[in-house]
Amino acid sequence: MSELRYNPLLNTWVIHSAARQNRPTLAKGVCPFCPGSAQVPNNYNILVYDNDFPVLKENPLPVDEYYIHPLYKQKEAYGKAEVILYSPSHNATFGSFTIAHIAQIIDVWIERNNALSADPKIEYVFPFENRGEEVGVTMSHPHGQLYAFSWVPPKIELEISNCIEYFHTEGYNLFDVITKVEREDGRRILFENDLFIAYLPYFTDYPFGVFVVAKDQTVNLSGFTPKHVACLAEVLKLITAAFDKVYDRPFPYMMVTHQAPVNKGGDEFAREFYRFHIEFYPPLRDKDKIKWYASSEMGVGVATNPNSLEKSAALLREKIEEVKNVL
Repeated sequence: MSELRYNPLLNTWVIHSAARQNRPTLAKGVCPFCPGSAQVPNNYNILVYDNDFPVLKENPLPVDEYYIHPLYKQKEAYGKAEVILYSPSHNATFGSFTIAHIAQIIDVWIERNNALSADPKIEYVFPFENRGEEVGVTMSHPHGQLYAFSWVPPKIELEISNCIEYFHTEGYNLFDVITKVEREDGRRILFENDLFIAYLPYFTDYPFGVFVVAKDQTVNLSGFTPKHVACLAEVLKLITAAFDKVYDRPFPYMMVTHQAPVNKGGDEFAREFYRFHIEFYPPLRDKDKIKWYASSEMGVGVATNPNSLEKSAALLREKIEEVKNVL
C-alpha cells in the first residue's frame, strides 16, 4: 500500500510505499522484459505498461486514517506509475538507438503526457530514465519510467517560482538568459540544432550534468511538433552515445524531463518565463569513481562539483564529434 504523508518543514508530500520492498533482484540471464519471458508480448517495438510495484495508482486504497496532530496530514497516493520498455533487445542502450527510434520514444512520452494530463487531478507528468546499478537500477533491460503526480514536485515548483520572480524583476525569461550567457561564453556548449541546445550549465552540480533546453517557447511535451521530436531525438542520441565513450564503459545516469505543470491554466501561462528542458545527473567523476550525494548535498542542499566543468565539456564535445562521424 502507498500513501502520501505531508512534510510541513518543506511544504511537500512524501510517498510511503512499503510494497516497493518486494521489487525483485533477478538472477543473471533472467529478464521479464525480454520477448519469450511470458511477461511481455513476443513481438514489440516500444511497450508501455503499468508498473508492477507502483508508488502511485489511479485507484489507490484508502489510507488508514489516524489522528496525531493537524500538521501530520496524509492522503491517498493518487496518480500513475508506468514503465516504458525502449526495445525488445536486452543489451541495447539509449545511445545505441537510431535517431528515428529515439523519436518514437519521445512520441510515446508525448502520447502518455497528453493522456495523463486529461485527468484533472493530475498536476505534473514526469518521464525519466535511471541507467546503471550506480543509480539503483535492478532491471538492466533498456527502459524508462513515467510518473503522473497529483501535486507539483518541489524541485519543479522552486524552478518555476524563481523563473517567475526573475521575469517580474528583470523582465526576461531566466532560461533564455542562461542559454544566452552559455552561448556567449562557449566553453560549456556541447551541441545545438534548430530547436534545442545542450550544455553543461555554469552551476551544475554533476561533472557531466548536461542540460538540454528548448530554444523556442516550448514548455510542455503537449506543445511538441514533429520538428521538436526530431531535434530532441538528435540531441539525446549524441549526448547518451557520447557518455559511453567518455570513460569507455557503460555510463550511468538519471535523465529527467522538466516541463510546465498541467491543469494549471494551460501552457500559455508559462511561456513567458519557463522552458522545457531535460537534465542529466551522471554520478561518475572518473572511470570508477562516484560523485556521491552525501551529507552536505542531502543534509542542507549544498552540492560540491569535484571536476572542472570546462574540461568535462571539452571531453564530451570530443566524444560527440566521434559519434557524429559514424552517424
